[in-house]
Amino acid sequence: MIAGTWHRYQQKNLNNEVMLTYGYGDGGGGPSIPHLERAKRLEKGIPGVPNAKLDTATNFLGRLEEKIENNPLLPKWQGELYLEYHRGTYTSMAKNKRNNRKSEFLYQDAEWLASLACRVNGKPFPKMKLREGWENILKNQFHDIIPGSSIKPVYEDSDRDYAEIMKTAQDIIEENQNEIAGRIAADKGYVVFNPNAFTASSYVTVDGKTAYVENIPAKGYAAVNTFKTENSIMIDGKKVETDSLTVLFDDSYQIISIYDKANDREVLREGTKGNELRVYPDHPDNYDNWEWQEYSIDEYKVITDVSSVEIIEDGARRGIKIVRPFMKSTITQTIWFYDGITKIDFDTVANWHQHHLMVKTAFGVDINADKATYEIQYGHVERPTHKNTSWDRAKFEVCAHKYADLSEGGYGVSLLNDCKYGYDIHDGTMQLSLFKSGTYPNPDADQGEIPCVYSLYMHKGTFAEGDTIREAYLLNDPMTAVKATGSESTLAEVYSMVNVNKANVLCDIIKEAEDSEDTVLRLYEAKNIRTKAEITLGFPAEKCYLCDMLENELRELPIENGKIHVDFTGFEIVTLKLK
Repeated sequence: MIAGTWHRYQQKNLNNEVMLTYGYGDGGGGPSIPHLERAKRLEKGIPGVPNAKLDTATNFLGRLEEKIENNPLLPKWQGELYLEYHRGTYTSMAKNKRNNRKSEFLYQDAEWLASLACRVNGKPFPKMKLREGWENILKNQFHDIIPGSSIKPVYEDSDRDYAEIMKTAQDIIEENQNEIAGRIAADKGYVVFNPNAFTASSYVTVDGKTAYVENIPAKGYAAVNTFKTENSIMIDGKKVETDSLTVLFDDSYQIISIYDKANDREVLREGTKGNELRVYPDHPDNYDNWEWQEYSIDEYKVITDVSSVEIIEDGARRGIKIVRPFMKSTITQTIWFYDGITKIDFDTVANWHQHHLMVKTAFGVDINADKATYEIQYGHVERPTHKNTSWDRAKFEVCAHKYADLSEGGYGVSLLNDCKYGYDIHDGTMQLSLFKSGTYPNPDADQGEIPCVYSLYMHKGTFAEGDTIREAYLLNDPMTAVKATGSESTLAEVYSMVNVNKANVLCDIIKEAEDSEDTVLRLYEAKNIRTKAEITLGFPAEKCYLCDMLENELRELPIENGKIHVDFTGFEIVTLKLK
């Protein structure tokens, strides 16, 4: 098998060379002896065929750089380079994508907890275990595995890989949490760990119930012996009343109204519904698990049948569990409501046994906006909500990470998720793709149990003024509570490893440096706002260096009373090394 990729350059007046990278297979295999023999013959020249030359990519790129540097003919592009192709890869193989998302957060949590244990307990950082786990995660982000376009045996292998990946991280997390809880007096109740980059008030599981807890410090913990484990939510038939929302269902338990009390407005657009489970036919003309094509969105069926409805009590929250049959499949959703926040969670488990169908959830929201905001790693991009041009129309399905947001002046709605990547927000309808059951090259793609959680979050103000990013982190990386077991407290009962005084600057990573025992912080500005940030350390450090992404030291930054001052430009990623 020969795999080759032509790197084409349209501007012939700038460059008249073409680079062909080639090798055995499509997984990075090098050239074989027959490849090299053909290349030598092509160097001698064949009539009608371009002259060939064996060379390195480094040399080619060096020549290219000389030709284009400061050349006024070099074209420029501002914005996203959107690939008008393979849009089904955002959704195919839901289980694999969920494993990837969960593993990424588990390893970030294992890193900061291991760094915390290193600082407060003097425990060695498990660098090799974490490195091996990250390498395995990255291996499974190969260009056919994570898109869902591999054969079935690949996913049997990746399932085994992810089981090992997650067990390693969970063991590190539990070991370090238990050691810290063992140094907090038992009469203090529980130690609540907050893995996120901001002080959080949110929900944890205590004694099997959901409990609300306040003001747990960023990248740290607090001893807590009182939790809120009750709620004031009223569910009366098809009406739900919280202190922030009034939600109405129709006879088939489709949401027909979400009234935001705090902001005095109806969220849903007249004549539309919320959480419509739409089933689209999915028959690409080629590349089954790769593609999701525009003609597929013209028709859909809404799953409206209901086999059972049950009110669920769970401490500080209350929900409605709805079971919906569809052909040979079922979709079970527990819709959770909370006090004090304009957010609704949709805890979903599909037991799916159909093929060539794409399932999406849809919310018709009453927001006037010609752009929607989608999260990418360490930032976000805006994309059109209309189809004015061919380029706009091509973005009928786009990718995002933990959230997408649609806001107008003064108000917005966010659609969060804990393991999905495909979105479609057009003409006031927000859709999240849940799963896509193609049959090639894996005949069992998206079959069986498919769990996920997504949330509708309403906020005052624009996206930049709201708390969408925080809510997305809390959904993906929730706080945890561990019983304190110490005879006395030999550690601080409230502790933050790193705290930043600006909400738009997030410390995403705390870990040991790759080539030393120094501590590395990776922070980023999340809202495209120039910011002067103050970073407060919860541990002593003698020196701080600003580094590049490879952790090479660039210049020293002063530490004053445990604080570091850093200026961020919009979306800037900053790496700090602490000695």
